[in-house]
Amino acid sequence: MDRLCGSGELGSKFWDSNLSIYTNTPDLTPCFQNSLLAWVPCIYLWAALPCYLFYLRHHQLGYIVLSWLSRLKTALGVLLWCVSWVDLFYSFHGLIHGSSPAPVFFVTPLVVGITMLLATLLIQYERLRGVQSSGVLIIFWLLCVICAIIPFRSKILSALAEGKILDPFRFTTFYIYFALVFCALILSCFKEKPPLFSPENLDTNPCPEASAGFFSRLSFWWFTRLAILGYRRPLEDRDLWSLSEEDCSHKVVQRLLEAWQKQQNQASRSQTATAEPKIPGEDAVLLKPRPKSKQPSFLRALVRTFTSSLLMSACFNLIQNLLGFVNPQLLSILIRFISDPTAPTWWGFLLAGLMFLSSTMQTLILHQYYHCIFVMALRLRTAIIGVIYRKALVITNSVKRESTVGEMVNLMSVDAQRFMDVSPFINLLWSAPLQVILAIYFLWQILGPSALAGVAVIVLLIPLNGAVSMKMKTYQVKQMKFKDSRIKLMSEILNGIKVLKLYAWEPSFLEQVKGIRQSELQLLRKGAYLQAISTFIWICTPFLVTLITLGVYVYVDESNVLDAEKAFVSLSLFNILKIPLNMLPQLISGLTQASVSLKRIQDFLNQNELDPQCVERKTISPGYAITIHNGTFTWAQDLPPTLHSLNIQIPKGALVAVVGPVGCGKSSLVSALLGEMEKLEGVVSVKGSVAYVPQQAWIQNCTLQENVLFGQPMNPKRYQQALETCALLADLDVLPGGDQTEIGEKGINLSGGQRQRVSLARAVYSDANIFLLDDPLSAVDSHVAKHIFDQVIGPEGVLAGKTRVLVTHGISFLPQTDFIIVLAGGQVSEMGHYSALLQHDGSFANFLRNYAPDEDQEDHEAALQNANEEVLLLEDTLSTHTDLTDNEPAIYEVRKQFMREMSSLSSEGEVQNRTMPKKHTNSLEKEALVTKTKETGALIKEEIAETGNVKLSVYWDYAKSMGLCTTLSICLLYGGQSAAAIGANVWLSAWSNDAEEHGQQNKTSVRLGVYAALGILQGLLVMLSAFTMVVGAIQAARLLHEALLHNKIRSPQSFFDTTPSGRILNRFSKDIYVIDEVLAPTILMLLNSFFTSISTIMVIVASTPLFMVVVLPLAVLYGFVQRFYVATSRQLKRLESISRSPIFSHFSETVTGTSVIRAYGRIQDFKVLSDTKVDNNQKSSYPYIASNRWLGVHVEFVGNCVVLFAALFAVIGRNSLNPGLVGLSVSYALQVTMALNWMIRMISDLESNIIAVERVKEYSKTKTEAPWVVESNRAPEGWPTRGMVEFRNYSVRYRPGLELVLKNVTVHVQGGEKVGIVGRTGAGKSSMTLCLFRILEAAEGEIVIDGLNVAHIGLHDLRSQLTIIPQDPILFSGTLRMNLDPFGRYSEEDIWRALELSHLNTFVSSQPAGLDFQCAEGGDNLSVGQRQLVCLARALLRKSRVLVLDEATAAIDLETDDLIQGTIRTQFEDCTVLTIAHRLNTIMDYNRVLVLDKGVVAEFDSPVNLIAAGGIFYGMAKDAGLA
Repeated sequence: MDRLCGSGELGSKFWDSNLSIYTNTPDLTPCFQNSLLAWVPCIYLWAALPCYLFYLRHHQLGYIVLSWLSRLKTALGVLLWCVSWVDLFYSFHGLIHGSSPAPVFFVTPLVVGITMLLATLLIQYERLRGVQSSGVLIIFWLLCVICAIIPFRSKILSALAEGKILDPFRFTTFYIYFALVFCALILSCFKEKPPLFSPENLDTNPCPEASAGFFSRLSFWWFTRLAILGYRRPLEDRDLWSLSEEDCSHKVVQRLLEAWQKQQNQASRSQTATAEPKIPGEDAVLLKPRPKSKQPSFLRALVRTFTSSLLMSACFNLIQNLLGFVNPQLLSILIRFISDPTAPTWWGFLLAGLMFLSSTMQTLILHQYYHCIFVMALRLRTAIIGVIYRKALVITNSVKRESTVGEMVNLMSVDAQRFMDVSPFINLLWSAPLQVILAIYFLWQILGPSALAGVAVIVLLIPLNGAVSMKMKTYQVKQMKFKDSRIKLMSEILNGIKVLKLYAWEPSFLEQVKGIRQSELQLLRKGAYLQAISTFIWICTPFLVTLITLGVYVYVDESNVLDAEKAFVSLSLFNILKIPLNMLPQLISGLTQASVSLKRIQDFLNQNELDPQCVERKTISPGYAITIHNGTFTWAQDLPPTLHSLNIQIPKGALVAVVGPVGCGKSSLVSALLGEMEKLEGVVSVKGSVAYVPQQAWIQNCTLQENVLFGQPMNPKRYQQALETCALLADLDVLPGGDQTEIGEKGINLSGGQRQRVSLARAVYSDANIFLLDDPLSAVDSHVAKHIFDQVIGPEGVLAGKTRVLVTHGISFLPQTDFIIVLAGGQVSEMGHYSALLQHDGSFANFLRNYAPDEDQEDHEAALQNANEEVLLLEDTLSTHTDLTDNEPAIYEVRKQFMREMSSLSSEGEVQNRTMPKKHTNSLEKEALVTKTKETGALIKEEIAETGNVKLSVYWDYAKSMGLCTTLSICLLYGGQSAAAIGANVWLSAWSNDAEEHGQQNKTSVRLGVYAALGILQGLLVMLSAFTMVVGAIQAARLLHEALLHNKIRSPQSFFDTTPSGRILNRFSKDIYVIDEVLAPTILMLLNSFFTSISTIMVIVASTPLFMVVVLPLAVLYGFVQRFYVATSRQLKRLESISRSPIFSHFSETVTGTSVIRAYGRIQDFKVLSDTKVDNNQKSSYPYIASNRWLGVHVEFVGNCVVLFAALFAVIGRNSLNPGLVGLSVSYALQVTMALNWMIRMISDLESNIIAVERVKEYSKTKTEAPWVVESNRAPEGWPTRGMVEFRNYSVRYRPGLELVLKNVTVHVQGGEKVGIVGRTGAGKSSMTLCLFRILEAAEGEIVIDGLNVAHIGLHDLRSQLTIIPQDPILFSGTLRMNLDPFGRYSEEDIWRALELSHLNTFVSSQPAGLDFQCAEGGDNLSVGQRQLVCLARALLRKSRVLVLDEATAAIDLETDDLIQGTIRTQFEDCTVLTIAHRLNTIMDYNRVLVLDKGVVAEFDSPVNLIAAGGIFYGMAKDAGLA
């Protein structure tokens, strides 16, 4: 280099230490300034060019119109190029005139000139590629300015020293160059207009990140506007930015799908290759192992899709890791500087500046890395959800049978989330070893082999940590089981709460829940103690490591002296080393979970799909709409065929009925026509569009109108016709919002009949060519069935002329069909017209004989329900029986599983999915619904999403639940721990300052002993505080859950009618989980980071009191950031969780309705729907990620300022400070950044989690019903003796503010009398029985039983003395014995006697478990009839003087009904029986009949007299064919 500068006026030296370092006015040699310094920016630009050009080539954003800004930038670039050339020509001019300039004067202008030309061209190229703000060029101009500042100062100093300017020409050109470069830097900070044709021009609320400038992106300043808005008012959906194109579902999912497709193709290619080998010798074939079939790898597909993000994040991570080691080196130099009084002061200022710069660079790069990796994680989740959704739309029914909806929802929610959680740690796989190696290398340099002692401690602690976390995991798994069973039990209690109240069974179930909760809390306590031990290890590790390393170092060799530099530099290196090692256990557990999830997802994606070609849609024999030629079908390859050798031809426009006994394959035939079954042989042809009405109506969670339109454009005339013909107009008057009423999940707020009619209206509106109707008339009343057949299906209906295939049990409609297909055992046994089949005495004639008895009443529903029950029984006894799928898609299992899943999934998203309790809407609820909705417009009150700050009273509530002493002692223990930590470090600082006597330190043992004692004290205090926290937290969890449970069990029925069970369950699952497991660790972390921050400030202030000056401004800045962040992030989190539930509700809804979606050909629309919901969720997740980065950058800036001022004030006060104190204060400052960041995070987490306490408290204070037992007023023993029931001037309303349901009813029933209660829907029949049990309390008047006013005694005294057989037979999961006698009051003989009388003994004795037979949830493994008989057995066991029978409507077949009526007549002969009758024939022999009309007594007399009187009862009897 010296030669390059030549001799002459520059002198030949390139570097001169005396000029540059050992002086108070440092400067660089002119040679250095003109060569290397001038070349640095040029080297940078040329190095970055290839990568940058590659990036620009692949990112075209549209071009930007040439603006004034662009012109100015270009002009500056050209001018700079000119200045460089002028310099070069001046050198040539000198050469010609014999002044021989040094070679550097030719090289530098040439290099700079070409680089300036490149920069100018780059400005224009970026404009054409749509770059609004160029980071590469900003850095280039910045480097140019920084490198020009030194010559700027030098030239002025040398001119002043010489008294004249030596080279006026170069002096002038340099300052022109400096001015131009400075202007270029300023201009490059302004961003260009958005490119033409960019999405921003169309977007109403684009994400500002896309158009943000370089510095704004680097510091996440673009987020500030949203942070301010979130601080001013709670954020709403409309405030959220739109997603950028590359984050949208359709883009991301498509990329992953393509990669997965490639994997599948490769796998199938390798399978074909292994399947067709060349034919070698026989022995070779025998010896060769069979090749394993290669499965496509989902992991590879993921890596392929996200390679660029992974590489980008790895680059950022590498730079950040390397920068992490700069500060300990600078600290080492700083301590040396303080120890050396002769060193020039500017060294110290330079070191402080470099420390600040290094920390700031580290902050900026770390957060770019995090942003990159979290956005990738978000895209990863989106892609996985999209791929699973698309797969779920096309899986075969056999796959669907193997995996429940809940399991599929889990794939989407839990497994996709696991991938998202593990992504941020993925780079640790290579960065952790790198950091460990670097740390050990630097430690070795300071302490020599002694460093290995510290490393050994860390390595030994890893398995200990691992063991603790493994043990915690096993506890967690056990505890999850308890939690699941508790939630399941709670869900059943909520679903059957009315039955529990009617039977007065609450105490039994209360005890069950408490028992489970007790076991759950015990495990929680054990897990929390382990957590405390793990915290102890984590806090003690750095201290133990330092202690052992320094101890070994001092004792190994007497000449080893511990000075400040060694002590504090090694301390800060150990702090760096601690982070990756502590993350490793987390990474390992994350990876194991992710690998399990990966396998689950991969298996699901490799499942069989339906063959779209199994139904021929193009060609068909002329004149026919549907043909099956020799068709054999099965539900799964491993099951025997369900349908075989079918030959069916259906002409266009025909109405075909399909009949046959239960399980003969009627629904399967419809499924085969839809292509839902696996075709083994034959040809199926279906020509034209298809509409399908399944046996179990599938209703979406959207408005009734949207359910009918089902994605088709609105045609008012056709729509009106569909509603009219399907008898929906009357229902619209009842529904609160007409056809805009939102239907709950699975049509929960519609009755079975209404759901079926909506499903039919959807088909009618679709105006398809072919209609496949799978028993649509079963769920509706007989007169409605007749209306629908006449108006819709029959020869005169709206569908006349279309091809209709009708599966039915209704005999009365068969004569009107064109022909009938009779199925038996999966084959067509007969086919032909009604009359022809009647004459041919075959299976059809038998079928008619079986069902004929019902015909006089046209009671198809009973027949069908009977059939349905048989189906259910079959499902249990013959799991492989074909009929399992006749009830497609195994709705019961699905509903059960789904309720469980959703309760745990929907966090605050309850506003979105308004689930109502799962019940059949019986007559009472219909009444209730009508009244309530008319009154209030909406039945379910919407839950309000909390906004704004959490009230202090909530924190106070939690502190009180923990115990105030406990709370106080935790804080004190933490304070003590911080004091011990400071003490230990101050002691270390004093030790390092010990005067060196004879080259060795004295009192080493004392120093080491005290240091160890202080450290151990710190560890013990940490452990104590963690244990105290566990005790407090478990107590709070117990008390809060107990209060909630007691209140809910005692809430009145009206509360459960107006609150969706999902919302109550959420309190018991999500909120209790937060109180159990999340709050305590959050509080501990908060205390930890708070005390660390405070102690840092104290240490720095103690060592350099001048620091006090900056504490206040920094605290104010920190406070500002914290206020803005917490408000915004809290609301973003709420929005995120609200928008998450709909993704999963929509998914589970889709899975249950895939056959309908496919039949109507709406798969594409549903993919778009799902993508929209996912994008909606991403819209709040993305700003939430950005908010964390924004916080990180700003808070770490405060931390970096602390480092800067700690170093700066140490330099200023160097004369009064010793090296030990400086080491102490700066090493503390280096740690503060992390603590400040965590503190805000934890404050925010605490705020969002403490809401759980608020929500639980809110439901622990709702109004309760009357006391269960009134000690001062107990009912006499054996009451009621006669069973005389009297209503005196009795009125009642459902809830305050609603109309009266019963008005001034006065009725007197003698003991032992049998009274039937009848009336139209909504007359108040069920209300009467509810009043008797005080489920509804009187508005006025009273009810007297045997002379005792029921309002004066406790609820349980009353309810336990009355007996009811409710309309809905609800059973609880557990043994049959528990379902009959939960309190264990009756003997085994009593129970068997009751079972015998209720005709259940044969069934129960046939079960191997007998009375311990396990009933499924809701009694799903018993038929509806059997469940009704169990309720009868309950009544027989209790056998009180008053029996209320709320007669089951169509839910029960005639045979069971006769059994029940017969038993009641014999067993309850001398009891008072009140029967709410739907079938009049059951009460025609009663003593009297009470007719209610609109809540008043219309008629009350014996049936004979009432018929003779010709009033309301006569009309009803006439309708039923009894008069």
